[in-house]
Amino acid sequence: MRPGVLALSLSGLVALLFAVSLLIGPAQLGVTESLRALWSGEGGATVLVMREIRLPRALLAAMVGAVLGLSGAALQGYLRNPLAEPGLIGVSGAAALGAVIALQTGLAGAATLALPLSGLAGALVAVLIVLLLAGPRGGALTLILAGIAVSALAGALTALVLNLSPNPFAASEIVFWTLGSLADRSMVHVALAAPFIGLAGVALLSQARALDALTLGEDAAQAMGVSLTRVRLTLVLAIAAGVGAATAVAGAIGFVGLVVPHLLRRWVGARPGRLLWASALGGAALVLAADIAVRLIAPDRDLKLGVIMALIGAPLFLHLIWRTRAEA
Repeated sequence: MRPGVLALSLSGLVALLFAVSLLIGPAQLGVTESLRALWSGEGGATVLVMREIRLPRALLAAMVGAVLGLSGAALQGYLRNPLAEPGLIGVSGAAALGAVIALQTGLAGAATLALPLSGLAGALVAVLIVLLLAGPRGGALTLILAGIAVSALAGALTALVLNLSPNPFAASEIVFWTLGSLADRSMVHVALAAPFIGLAGVALLSQARALDALTLGEDAAQAMGVSLTRVRLTLVLAIAAGVGAATAVAGAIGFVGLVVPHLLRRWVGARPGRLLWASALGGAALVLAADIAVRLIAPDRDLKLGVIMALIGAPLFLHLIWRTRAEA
């Protein structure tokens, strides 16, 4: 498929799902009434529903999906491994650990931004540890091993916090938060995450040429003027900022960075650079669709987005593995 056609199709899909997300909710609002309230600010309680509840939720779904899909495509391109995903370098687990500590210590209840800021702090600590373990000249394998070690440690510490939690209500809140959700988010969360996700997106997209060169091998890429150290540092820091921010505001949402690049790779050919923007749009569409499904499947129950993503992503990934095996 031509890049222009693919970009137009994915952009149209994201726009459609974004509009549907704005119109779905427990409040039975008409389309005309909702749009008037959103654009003109007229309508009393309808304005509150549209601007303070539905709009932040739709924006975060698009932002979180985009950065997760983009990060997965970038990491797969750098490591030249189609099974790589953002959690591989430990950022997701460490961000979740930071948020869990904020919940357990009561900081999340004391300050509105304590929870997402703690998640971002956890992601920052993780990336510093990964870079320290990998060293300035460590290769892709060293980066993977360092990430696995940090991810395992973060998971163990999260389990320890849950195990030692004396407050059953705090433990329950931690469990539900780690399942991932976009409910009850506000424009404050959007404003907090947007700068990190935006910078991460720009940084990752800027590495398109380097990732294309890496398909020829590291030696060939260096001969073409690509600095592997700079590429690795840029990717790790950008993924930490973007995925850390996404995890901080939405909890743990898996499979996006793993499945979306797989679905779209056949449409961009052997060009990791093209897969970056395609995965960003595809990730936004997938998370928007999943968040819509959360509200349609169980409107009266607090069904978590992370659960839906796992139910969608796991069978889809198994199908992709089966298809790849059949084609081999």
